[in-house]
Amino acid sequence: MTAIKEASTIQENKQYALDNCPVTYVMEKIGGYWKPIILYHLSTSDKRYSELKRAIPAITEKMLIQHLRQLEADGLVIREAKPVVPPFVTYRLSNSGNGLIPVIHAMAEWAFKEKDGVYGN
Repeated sequence: MTAIKEASTIQENKQYALDNCPVTYVMEKIGGYWKPIILYHLSTSDKRYSELKRAIPAITEKMLIQHLRQLEADGLVIREAKPVVPPFVTYRLSNSGNGLIPVIHAMAEWAFKEKDGVYGN
């Protein structure tokens, strides 16, 4: 993978947008195809990895692991590992993650209205 030049104009512009635009900040945290779906499934209850995989059958294991790690690093998901054999790992939303649920519901509501032609585009 190519190294990202930290002082590049693109990186400076991206950082400026993240610092000054709240929508850009949110999209950096939950953007992508799978993150909102993962957050939605965790909004109903704590889930084990296998439960998430069953709930989202189209996601690959690599993508699920990658996105769970990113969501954890961003403080939206809490990973709890219990020291038993076999390991028992559960994922749940943090307070910050729970705060995003109304945003995700609002996005879903907008999408349904847009698809139904409510806005008359």
